[in-house]
Amino acid sequence: MSNAEETTSQRFDELFQQSDDPWRFKTRWYEARKRAVTLACLPARRYAHGYEPGCANGELSAELAERCDQLLVSDVSARAVELARERLAAWPGVRAVQAQVPDEWPTEQFDLIVVSELGYFLEPKALDVFADKARASLLPGGTVLACHWRRPIEGGDLDGDAVHAVLAQRMGLDVLTELREADFVLHVWSADGRSVAEREGFDW
Repeated sequence: MSNAEETTSQRFDELFQQSDDPWRFKTRWYEARKRAVTLACLPARRYAHGYEPGCANGELSAELAERCDQLLVSDVSARAVELARERLAAWPGVRAVQAQVPDEWPTEQFDLIVVSELGYFLEPKALDVFADKARASLLPGGTVLACHWRRPIEGGDLDGDAVHAVLAQRMGLDVLTELREADFVLHVWSADGRSVAEREGFDW
């Protein structure tokens, strides 16, 4: 692990040592609503193998676990991974691991990748690599959902809109959903450009 990666890991470990829920995922209506919007925007009812890098304490992961046969979640913080494992213990198909992305990207392939509030903590070159690895690990017809805060981020080189512009350009996937509010931006991209109705065989 490089010095920069060690610094990032230590920074987030310190946050989670100070609080099990540093961003109040469990208590803020904003976060609960955003999770509900995120889940509602997924184009399929169920996924075979999902991946959520930057899982934090596992609040969104628990919602995703209800929609995935298998789910891999990861975080750079060892303490966050401990909390996520506790939160996700009820789902045997879920694994939580400590990993620094994009360098420690998993070897599996996925039909769902969820990137929530992570991209602006990566340096621009690392975000390019992240997008490339996400695209390479996506199964045929797979889906990538990204959701990021649009306000200024302390210590972030990019804001949410800039992160999504990079992901869109480098992955080259079809846009299924685009949602912009004052606070956050959400995109769903897929290698399968059909709408939800078309996927169910709707006859125009």
